Amino acid sequence: MGAERPWEKSYPPGVRWDAPIETATLPALFDVFTATWGPKPALEYRDRKTSYTELRARVEAAASGLMDLGVGPGTSVALYLPNTPYHPLSFFAVLKAGGRLVHLSPLDAERELAHKLADSGARILVTTNVGFMLLLAQKLQRDGLVDHLIVGDDTAFGPSAIPTTPIADGPGLVRFDKLTADGAKRLPRQWPAVDVEDVALLQYTGGTTGKPKGAMLSHANLSAACSMYKLWTDPQRLSSPGEDRVICVLPLFHIFALTSVMLRSLYEGNELLLRARFDVATTLDDIEVKKATVFCGVPTMWIALANTPNIDKRDFSSLRYAASGGAALPVEVAERFQKLTGHRLGGGWGMTETSPAGTALPKDCAHKPGSVGLPLPGILIDIVALDDPRRRLAPGEKGEIRIKGPNVTKGYWRAPAETAAAFADGYLLTGDIGYMDEDGYFYLVDRKKDMIISGGFNVYPRTIEEAIYEHPAVAEVIVIGVRDAYRGEAAKAFVQLKVGAGRFTLDELRAFLADRLGRYEMPAHLEFRDALPKTAVGKLSKKELIAEERQKMQAAAE
Repeated sequence: MGAERPWEKSYPPGVRWDAPIETATLPALFDVFTATWGPKPALEYRDRKTSYTELRARVEAAASGLMDLGVGPGTSVALYLPNTPYHPLSFFAVLKAGGRLVHLSPLDAERELAHKLADSGARILVTTNVGFMLLLAQKLQRDGLVDHLIVGDDTAFGPSAIPTTPIADGPGLVRFDKLTADGAKRLPRQWPAVDVEDVALLQYTGGTTGKPKGAMLSHANLSAACSMYKLWTDPQRLSSPGEDRVICVLPLFHIFALTSVMLRSLYEGNELLLRARFDVATTLDDIEVKKATVFCGVPTMWIALANTPNIDKRDFSSLRYAASGGAALPVEVAERFQKLTGHRLGGGWGMTETSPAGTALPKDCAHKPGSVGLPLPGILIDIVALDDPRRRLAPGEKGEIRIKGPNVTKGYWRAPAETAAAFADGYLLTGDIGYMDEDGYFYLVDRKKDMIISGGFNVYPRTIEEAIYEHPAVAEVIVIGVRDAYRGEAAKAFVQLKVGAGRFTLDELRAFLADRLGRYEMPAHLEFRDALPKTAVGKLSKKELIAEERQKMQAAAE
């Protein structure tokens, strides 16, 4: 308490920072929650339900089949899957067989996929025949990166709007249904011993600069994160174990959806409504017709919902809890959503390396607009100087956020130099710039690498974005730094307009921002786009725009 943990005084009643954090292997947790919630529905996908009992039987059959392929302690298995039942089935099956998981994104380029497979040592790849995924997986197999290709047939769950590729049998290709059928014949069997400190998941991150690094997340890291969330939510009654229907449209290959949505929901006995992609109509149908009670989205999803015509006339009464994560949500969007629907969005901050537990907003936080909340139980966070990661700053001072706790990775796979550079005094250096107020609430300012130095001033793109979002014509905005002959760097705003909204000039924008930003923060350039680039999880992405601007500079110099 006090100087070390000033946030404790702001904790909701019943939440204790020093409450015991429970850790366990994920197979042990899986056995507990499937036994506890047996006949209740665990998954719903295309209107087909899978109970917890059925989930366990299918996972054990798949795990048995994987063991026959050689999966065991020390074996890496890559999942190249969208949101489909094949993901949770494969996820828990690999762990049950004693292996470790490697997540690949369906939006990864071939070069990125090849790097992650080679770096992780994964010689077994699980995929499905949705779209082009099977074709690319087969290309990786032909290139010698994959020994066994396990393919789940998407049509097994009924018709899909997304075209599928026919599965042709060949060397090294195993159909998922055959894997599980053959594995079931070997049950019951002795499962390999797993330790809580074993690496459960290699979650790749940091691809914007250099090659992606695999954050080593142990069984202890992931189970600790689940325990922290539970210690936070139970006293506030933010959800109802065994009674919630949770929309899972965030991609499960991303740590936010994996832990905060899938693992937490199944551990609590709730029903996951698995959705392969986000669209407003389906999400509103899940809420209004299927009576979903929990929806966690990224800011672009909330922006899309808030900008939907007649959204104020839609029925959100079934929702008990709604949250935004994955990236900072503009204050204006959060306020707009609350006015339109009557729901205050929860949320917080975390990252791949923290599994992704970090901070969370209390149920009653109306007095702290723009905050990402308080550190979860068991987590220590402080702010350090940008030029000295060991010098702690006082409340209100802006610097780099550091974090320490049982949920934090021990480092990056086969990257000792990067691991050493990422820690100071036992704390993980997050690369996020922020500050803590006197009450222990944390605020994000920007990413350290995104900071613009303009005329000697530190300029934070997110501050400019927040201000531009207040413009009534703006749907989405990205601000980056571009080279400037006078200032060194200057801010450039890329804007996507709301449907039917008219364009405005840079001068008109600057006039609008005059009482919202300092002169040194004013954007020097403005460009309109029909759509802004997004990451696989749906977050707005800057790297494509940065690359475009660099190419323009190079072309102008030639």
